[in-house]
Amino acid sequence: MGKLNPLQVRNLKEPGRYSDGDGLILEVRPGGSKSWIARLQASGRRRDYGLGSLKDISLTEARDKAREYRKQLRAGLDPLEAKRKALEIPTFKVAAKAYHTEWKRRRRNAKHEAQWLATLETYAFPRFGELRVDLVDNGHVRDALAEIWLTKPETARRVRQRIGTVLAYAHGNGWRGHAFGMAAVNKSLPEQPAKIGRFEAMPYAGVPEFLETVKERVSMGRLALEALILTATRSGEVRGARWSELDLDAATWTIPAERTKSGKRTGKPHIVPLPPAAVDAFKRAKALRIEASDLVFHGSKRGKPLSDMTLLKVLRDLKEPFTVHGFRSAFRDWVAEQTNFPGEVAEAALAHAIPNRVEAAYRRTDFLEKRRKLMEAWGDYCTGGAGKIVRLAVAQ
Repeated sequence: MGKLNPLQVRNLKEPGRYSDGDGLILEVRPGGSKSWIARLQASGRRRDYGLGSLKDISLTEARDKAREYRKQLRAGLDPLEAKRKALEIPTFKVAAKAYHTEWKRRRRNAKHEAQWLATLETYAFPRFGELRVDLVDNGHVRDALAEIWLTKPETARRVRQRIGTVLAYAHGNGWRGHAFGMAAVNKSLPEQPAKIGRFEAMPYAGVPEFLETVKERVSMGRLALEALILTATRSGEVRGARWSELDLDAATWTIPAERTKSGKRTGKPHIVPLPPAAVDAFKRAKALRIEASDLVFHGSKRGKPLSDMTLLKVLRDLKEPFTVHGFRSAFRDWVAEQTNFPGEVAEAALAHAIPNRVEAAYRRTDFLEKRRKLMEAWGDYCTGGAGKIVRLAVAQ
């Protein structure tokens, strides 16, 4: 029990030093200012350590700080050196941004770079972003993840991985004395619901009937989803489609290299042969075209494409549990199970990169004419049979 109490501390006016015990001293200066000092023994001699002004540190806080200094000295540590190092340790937010700055110099995917930091800004920074990175513990990380662990499982896993990366980066820079143990956090979280496949795809047998339902009403979102299904393209490619890329008379859509996943690596555009049903969808979209805009599927904001969530909302409004990307899987399954078109033609239709570099270097064809027949068959299937499956032969 200390000798001083808060009332005495507040009322002391006479200049001098007043002991609380265990080396803690309140110093009252002639001008009336008051500050705390810890007189402790280090390396065989007594030494005074300034703890701060009474304005900033209460009696209880001063006792805690003096106790911490005594522990450090017993462990052979210099409290002043420890304090200096603590001032050099960044917050979690600063450490995350430092890692992100170094990391993005080695990457070229600007969208991924932005998403990487955005997830931490949304889910981690509000929780412990201002905390020194060495003080972030299992509880902080667990609480941040728990809010979205079951409601946004995929996002939560990404946030977990990115938090772990920042903490590992901090350990490597000497800002944390030990590596962070994510295993304990994992065990403290409930089991996430099982995920069916990589992308939850609508079975291809259900696509014709679903497409009929989509066409019952006209909206930009529904037209874009219809075009996506009939061309087996990606959401971003459809949402960013421009009239200057389309030749409806020739029934082709030339997607620039910079807007396709494979094109960013190869530098080649992806030519999509349009089946008649897709040409019809684009013509219906043309009736909704906004003057002075080259976008085919424009969003609600002038000059902006549809948002990422618009196509998914169409699915949710129609009570479908599937993902937009899953229609590419439905197309690929249909090709494999209901046609005799070669696999490489289907892969070319999906604009998948050739994994074998040697084969990629020597392949000069993009199977355009074969893909045209394939896409016409897919369009006929989607719009003609309402679920009826017909095995197709490949034209020689």
